[in-house]
Amino acid sequence: MAHLVTLACCSLNQWALDFTGNSRRIKESIVKAKAAGASLRVGPELEITGYGCLDHFLEGDIFLHAWETLATIIDDDACQDIVLDIGMPVRHKNVRYNCRIICHNRKIILIRPKLWLANDGNYREMRYFTPWMRPGHVEDYYLESIVGRITGQTEVPFGDGIISTKDTCFACETCEELFTPTAPHGPMGLDGVEIFTNSSGSHFELRKLKTRLELIVGATRLSKGVYMYANQKGCDGDRLYYDGSSMIICNGNVLAHGSQFSLDDVEVVTATIDLEEVRSARSAPSRGLQSQQAQKYPRINLDVRLSKRVDDRDYHLQAQSLPINLQYHEPEEEIALGGACWLWDYLRRSHAAGFFIPLSGGIDSCATSVMVFSMCRLVISAIDRGNKQVLQDARRIAGEADDTDWVPANPQELMNRIFCTSYMGSQNSSSETRTRARDLSHGMGSYHVNIDIDSVTTAIVNVFFSWSKWMPRFKSGGGSFAESLALQNIQARSRMVLAYLFAQLLPTFRGRRGGGSLLVLGSANVDEALRGYLTKYDCSSADINPIGGISKKDLKSFIDWAATNYDLPILQKFLWAVPTAELEPITSSYVQSDEADMGITYAELSTFGRLRKNDKLGPWGAYCKLLSTWGSQKSAQDPNDQLLSARQIAHKTKFFFTKYAINRHKMTVLTPCLHMEQYSPDDNRFDLRPFLYPGFDWQYAKIDRDVERREKAEKGTGKEEEEEADVD
Repeated sequence: MAHLVTLACCSLNQWALDFTGNSRRIKESIVKAKAAGASLRVGPELEITGYGCLDHFLEGDIFLHAWETLATIIDDDACQDIVLDIGMPVRHKNVRYNCRIICHNRKIILIRPKLWLANDGNYREMRYFTPWMRPGHVEDYYLESIVGRITGQTEVPFGDGIISTKDTCFACETCEELFTPTAPHGPMGLDGVEIFTNSSGSHFELRKLKTRLELIVGATRLSKGVYMYANQKGCDGDRLYYDGSSMIICNGNVLAHGSQFSLDDVEVVTATIDLEEVRSARSAPSRGLQSQQAQKYPRINLDVRLSKRVDDRDYHLQAQSLPINLQYHEPEEEIALGGACWLWDYLRRSHAAGFFIPLSGGIDSCATSVMVFSMCRLVISAIDRGNKQVLQDARRIAGEADDTDWVPANPQELMNRIFCTSYMGSQNSSSETRTRARDLSHGMGSYHVNIDIDSVTTAIVNVFFSWSKWMPRFKSGGGSFAESLALQNIQARSRMVLAYLFAQLLPTFRGRRGGGSLLVLGSANVDEALRGYLTKYDCSSADINPIGGISKKDLKSFIDWAATNYDLPILQKFLWAVPTAELEPITSSYVQSDEADMGITYAELSTFGRLRKNDKLGPWGAYCKLLSTWGSQKSAQDPNDQLLSARQIAHKTKFFFTKYAINRHKMTVLTPCLHMEQYSPDDNRFDLRPFLYPGFDWQYAKIDRDVERREKAEKGTGKEEEEEADVD
């Protein structure tokens, strides 16, 4: 006989410390879950406070406000008659824990603390919380009076327990715990748990989703059971975008899957499952033997049925869910959609009047602008689907009156209202870049400003000349490296100053109601940041940088994809153009090139970036690794690639690490960027390194000795071969 149970997982666009908004979104998700017939609702990790509160988790206030918020939720009439799994921080015996609160009908059933904390990459949970190191142990928690007055409870269970209902058994597993070698769902499943809830704060990264979801699917493919994965979505106040993708799986089959990128603040996915299928799938004798020896968990009884009786069942709502196939976005789509969602959240929550970007005519500022265009496309799509919140935000950002009936007809109309581009030319600029910038603006619909900066840079240089009576020159005019670099940097930094001037004044100049100010967008890619190929406080310095975590290779692929999918043929001209800063005079024999200036290709930068960060290698380790790739196997990847000698590899390795070390100080002022790439050098919390380095003398000497040893061995082998040939 079927035991059908309907379950709901929620992706919520929570905002750190927004207790009012977070509470509203939680309640809305509960109402939607109940409307779908769900008897158990699971939300994302730390949903009451927002996951990204960081050091605010050290404040006592946050625990007070979390309990106050929870009280309003569990006391709301609309939040009754459904089991709730809600995430919030809890302080127990003066120790801070990352917890799940299991509630039902104004009662707290269990507070379940997280066992294994995420503490690498962008995660620093052990800075704020302590893991619960007593698996299978439950003790009393003395409940705050603000909640106790509602529940009538003074103590509630706290610890690693499982919930037994009248018809099944469920338990919590929180985010990181799933990815550990001995995940809790294994022994819990052997002890009879049939439904696992996982509340997550997992952030977006290019090409990461497939790996994450395969691990989630694998959790029940082996141990069987139902897995409910609820992940946060959106930008909750910093460099990360949480990409939702909540899902419900049964015995390794995906039954429901939420969107990865969406402007909807509340998304609820539901599935109806027959619990008898779990019991049938667990019938193997070997599993039964292991179950007898498995760890036994404390059980907390909940006097409720999650499944419906036959005579109570609404067959319209409770048709059993069928397996579906997972669909993944290509990396180009992830860039377009992930960047767009992050930009929209940042814009609407910052209460700015829009964006401003200096368009150079190169591919980086082009990619940033296309990302804004992608954002406007998503906004129009959401409005067309009837999303009132998105329309309300769009009207407010555009400066419309409260009683307006304005609705943007297309992305170009919205772009013109909220996005300003500017070509800041100089005597070193080419007509090609000026034309590309103009044509791109026209294709996207942005408000475009064309200005020249020569008068500004000349005035600044003249200040120095009036004191020194010495005029610095570019190297093409006979100047030194220091002179040429100073003259280039003045141009770059002048553009930053002018960008902020125009960003602050353009809304008022254009007559926007209430004036306002634009957010300045940066456009330095992750490879250039890694190499330090940027000027401190130039146009790489901005309010936010949506492409700062993307490689040059991926940006080119994104632009190639957007040219077709967004019907912007002008983008092809950006792909053909040679990347150039245009900070030096163009002559008949010299045109400035980024890769020539850097002394290393973008592809090589990506390789070194992954060796340094992903593979955790220093100069010696990177050199050794490259000997086995660039020195022997590189031709297998591309027949046209030339194998490199040990000396060539040593030179490239030392060159990269020297430039990286010299320029690391620039990462301390790097514009906040959307995290997308695993080898990002972001110094905020993802990639913590010194910014004053020694010369790597020891490491380089070891590399040099190895090169000499290899060259001597090769010469010796060659001599022996010659002698053998003479004998023959």
